[in-house]
Amino acid sequence: MTLYAAATSLSVAAPGGPELLAGVNLTAHPGRVLALVGASGSGKTTLLRALLGDLPPRTVRQAGEVRVLGVDVFGCGPDALRELRRSRLAFVGQDPGSALNPRMRVAAVVAETGTGLTRDDVVGLLSEVGLAGIPGLLRRRTVELSGGQQRRVALARALARRPDLLLLDEPTAGLDPTARAEIGALLRRLARERGIAVVMSCHDRELVTQVADDVLELAGGGPSEPSVFRPPRRSKTPGHEDGLRAEGLTAHVGAAHLHVLRGVDLHAPSGATVGVVGPSGSGKTTLLRALVGLHPRSGGSLTLDGLALHPDVRRRGQDLRRRVQFVPQNPMGALNPSTTVGAAMLRPVRLHRRRPHSSGRERVGELLEQVGLSPDHADRYPHELSGGQRQRVSIARALAAEPDVLICDEVTSALDDGTARAVMDLLTSLRETQGTAVIFASHDLRLVKEYADSVVAI
Repeated sequence: MTLYAAATSLSVAAPGGPELLAGVNLTAHPGRVLALVGASGSGKTTLLRALLGDLPPRTVRQAGEVRVLGVDVFGCGPDALRELRRSRLAFVGQDPGSALNPRMRVAAVVAETGTGLTRDDVVGLLSEVGLAGIPGLLRRRTVELSGGQQRRVALARALARRPDLLLLDEPTAGLDPTARAEIGALLRRLARERGIAVVMSCHDRELVTQVADDVLELAGGGPSEPSVFRPPRRSKTPGHEDGLRAEGLTAHVGAAHLHVLRGVDLHAPSGATVGVVGPSGSGKTTLLRALVGLHPRSGGSLTLDGLALHPDVRRRGQDLRRRVQFVPQNPMGALNPSTTVGAAMLRPVRLHRRRPHSSGRERVGELLEQVGLSPDHADRYPHELSGGQRQRVSIARALAAEPDVLICDEVTSALDDGTARAVMDLLTSLRETQGTAVIFASHDLRLVKEYADSVVAI
């Protein structure tokens, strides 16, 4: 059988640090879908990066060989590797939104990687990935799209170059069940009809069963279940104004002022968990960003314990900013790639200083352990972490402010099922021990049903 990609006895490690891959063997064939599965941190992203010949910084290949479409990616020159990536290989990362140029419009983003594409070609590619019939889509900038829409635009962009090998890191994370099924069917069809070799990492075992021809399970690297720091429960005077309340919230996106939210009501009392559900592109992220003050609202009111919250977070006082914290869907775009995890977390620790600590670094270590990471992760950079680890760092940074309301956008979409439930258990413990109100958007209706006290559908 023809081989499009092969890794033989591949071992990758950080110098003086943990081994990320240990003697891994992989084969990818045209017309077939290979799924990489395993716990968060098991090395799935590192293996995909190895197939690109682009290992994460501060990691080294200790042993093994990788050949892609006949090219030794670690033995060839830069020109050969550049040509391989430009013409025959395509990669869509786990945080596609951070890789899309925020100044470019969708039509230009998709057409940029193809050759001689017409407007109809671009429309066809967008339709193929499930983005047909969205008003003004071609003219929108990528930052005006939902996380799920950004993911599918990135896939259309990858397909524009007609690759022989398509590498995808969690391609269905953050998508609703219908969209996940559509993307899964598309990947099978691309493999069958175009003869593409598809290699994807995926936490969704059900989707893997439906889509994959071959499965490679990577062992090790999974995080331990988060331990829970338990401070005394805060006391609040209950009342009808207690917590975060939005009434008649309305918001638009884009220069065309397209309606995304129309009169949304939401109430998150102290210690409650509110789930936000809806199909990809329905406005879940816009709603959460409007609550935080990162997206302008065009109508409605927003209060916290009866205090009016300004639509712009910059116009809220420091304490009100502290009390409402946000964990975004794509943590890679929110974490400074040139700043260590510890340095990124020290800033909110020092800014808010809610409780005395002998050392800021000690508090950072507590927060990392709280989300199931070791204090040693403080010395790592974002690109040295798995997607799941970056998500938990993002949660820990938000917790540094000891917020009254924690707003989470698809924080479990890049996590395996066990880790996702551990994170939701952590959020449940926060609301039970600290009285934190949790608002989370999710496509995983099982988690919503199990953990949410109330649900807002948009």
